[in-house]
Amino acid sequence: MSTKPKKWSARVTRESDALDLEPRVFASDDPRAVARSLKRSAERSKRRKSNPYRSAMSMLTFYLNRAGRNLPAARKRVLERAKGELRKAFGRA
Repeated sequence: MSTKPKKWSARVTRESDALDLEPRVFASDDPRAVARSLKRSAERSKRRKSNPYRSAMSMLTFYLNRAGRNLPAARKRVLERAKGELRKAFGRA
């Protein structure tokens, strides 16, 4: 009997109450594009429970810590830079 491992982190990224993400938001090679997309998603979301900045940063951090755990170093660098761009986009830098 073979059981498939449960991909709970993929489900959270797809169906999170924090925000409705644009398709393939984390696949971009441009940190600024990732940040802009997360900001747009956070500001448009009607389901988020906290402020837009917190929701966007939370989703990016979640992706890096869980779903992005097996990413190559270059992808992780792009996403880490996206954190800084997200701070700038929300005027927190």
